[in-house]
Amino acid sequence: MVVQCQQCRASYGTEKLINGEICPECDNPYAIKNYRTAASMPPPQVNKYITSIQAQLVENPQDKQLNSSLGICFLKLKLYDKALPFFDKAMEDNFSDPIPYFYASVCLLKGKKAFVALRPEIDKIIGYLDAAISLDPQAEFYYFQAYIKNDYFERKFLDSKPGSKELLQTAVQNGYTENNAVAFYELLGVERPQGL
Repeated sequence: MVVQCQQCRASYGTEKLINGEICPECDNPYAIKNYRTAASMPPPQVNKYITSIQAQLVENPQDKQLNSSLGICFLKLKLYDKALPFFDKAMEDNFSDPIPYFYASVCLLKGKKAFVALRPEIDKIIGYLDAAISLDPQAEFYYFQAYIKNDYFERKFLDSKPGSKELLQTAVQNGYTENNAVAFYELLGVERPQGL
């Protein structure tokens, strides 16, 4: 199988990948597959990925990974409105991948606390997270729901089941750790509520 680096656009067989993640030509991650990959990158490097990925999308607009990667790059730069359409496209192209649903939910909060979001946005976030959980019940999806239930529903005294404590327990049972929580609030760009 031949892959193309999202940074330098070098093409090579997958057997040449060092540890399966690093491009042997530019020594950078060959693909932005999740936010952790982009989290420590400085903005100029993220901008290089954006330029390269946009050029690759012109050549191959239906690539399932490119739309998600571009969304992650814009999310890293906190350009939520620019990121969301790429996650939407990634969902259309590969509806069985839960990751775009999760990142689209993050974009809908736009770096603000759930408490200040409008109810239609919250409902859409819950819908995306429900879809992600139905595809792959990952701990961070449950944790995100616990955050929404805590900061929006419970702070506004709105009834919603399951509650944040139950969802938090499910996240922990699925392997959620303190390190995951720290990374999650860095991704959201908000302070962590007490009790979560």
